[in-house]
Amino acid sequence: MFISTAFAQTAGGPASGSGILVQMAPLVLIFVVFYFLLIRPQQKRMKAHKAKIDAVKKGDQVITGGGLLGKVMRVDEIYAEVEIAPGMKVKAVKSTLTDVLDPTTAKPAND
Repeated sequence: MFISTAFAQTAGGPASGSGILVQMAPLVLIFVVFYFLLIRPQQKRMKAHKAKIDAVKKGDQVITGGGLLGKVMRVDEIYAEVEIAPGMKVKAVKSTLTDVLDPTTAKPAND
């Protein structure tokens, strides 16, 4: 009898299906942006680096993960034998090679 009109009104109907889409749209948009700006370019760089390391052959100049610069003397499936000084050869795991230098642009360190 003394119920105000605000309490007497009925609750709204069930939430519509488009409400969920509106709530999920920002999350989907953020994921798409992250994919195209972060994930995809990183995957491309990883593929290019793996291809470059897999293509290492005898005579290439390489940089190891420890920063050593040397010339590849022998390559097998897992290891690469790198000559870092005349007569000084080390065996490096191919996956630890960070870069393969272009022989046309690479010049000896003592020149």
